[in-house]
Amino acid sequence: MNDYEAQTILLAVFERLRKDLNLGIGELLAAYRAVAGGFGVEGPEALCEIARMLWCHAREAEEDFNEVFNDVVVKVARHTPTAEPVKPEPPVDRPIPPPPEPPVQPVNIPPPAAPSPLRVEPAPLPVKTPMRPVQDITGPELRAYWPLSRRSMVYAWRYLRRTVKEGPRDVLNIAATVEQSARIGFFLCPVYDRRMQNKNHLVLLIDQGGSMVPFHRFTRDLVETACDGQKSQIQRVDLAYFQNVPPEHIFRDPHLMQPFSRDNLLDGIGPDTSVLVVSDAGAARGHRRNERIRATAEFLSQVKRRTTQLAWLNPMPQTRWAGTSAQFIARLAPMFQMDREGFGNAIVALRGQTRGRQK
Repeated sequence: MNDYEAQTILLAVFERLRKDLNLGIGELLAAYRAVAGGFGVEGPEALCEIARMLWCHAREAEEDFNEVFNDVVVKVARHTPTAEPVKPEPPVDRPIPPPPEPPVQPVNIPPPAAPSPLRVEPAPLPVKTPMRPVQDITGPELRAYWPLSRRSMVYAWRYLRRTVKEGPRDVLNIAATVEQSARIGFFLCPVYDRRMQNKNHLVLLIDQGGSMVPFHRFTRDLVETACDGQKSQIQRVDLAYFQNVPPEHIFRDPHLMQPFSRDNLLDGIGPDTSVLVVSDAGAARGHRRNERIRATAEFLSQVKRRTTQLAWLNPMPQTRWAGTSAQFIARLAPMFQMDREGFGNAIVALRGQTRGRQK
């Protein structure tokens, strides 16, 4: 394997796993330097081991990395042209050249006229900027800002479980059967229980537009991962969008074009419903508005009358909350910043627990 093939494989794997593994340009250049130094050029297995050591920082990410790497190696090998053997050409019978013709007498031809001198006009010279190789770039590493990856969202949603016994009694309870037989002195009949089923209901209230525009990518990933029942294992998800403060009418779509009454949303919230609010609460612009605080407090009080499983996810770091409306709203509801630890603590609060609350 030459350096070009190794760099092609590394670039393809980097583009597919950059978001999931939180990779930056520095990690890609480090892998290139390793290949240039002679590491990983023995074959795909050696290259996979070098890239895995440089890019995988968690054990759970190694399986996905190996799967993507093998897929890329197969696709690159499929599109690499193979040299075909050159077939020798069959001998060709050369024709016998004809006899030479007799010489032709020279004819006096007048000399051509002298060409007129060309007029040279000035023209701009082509200038091309010098190309700077990627290996010579120095300075701080270029890294993308990903406060919360989709993989972290999927893992955290799976902990939002609420199992209840429901359905017919078709599961054998061995412990209860033995206890019943010991109590009455002989085996009478087996004891059956109902199956455990996941009955979780999530209401997502997402702030849209305004100061939340830079975070639309993350809120969209939050909605998509939550609504994917096979990955998040959430049985029911209700979405609602608002701007700044949930008014009398909230919206069903992120474009704020389909309004519906806030009372309809509150009527669907029960004691077993988890409510997650995603908003910067004024921390993005550093504002503190009493009207926003009062309106938010009124809405949160109506939600607390129906359920205690409430959490607020703030995309701004906690250091930016001081002196803004978020500082006062954080006292009304458990508020967490949108990172891996904060989202995990928000899931704990949505389950009715209070571990790791941020104030």
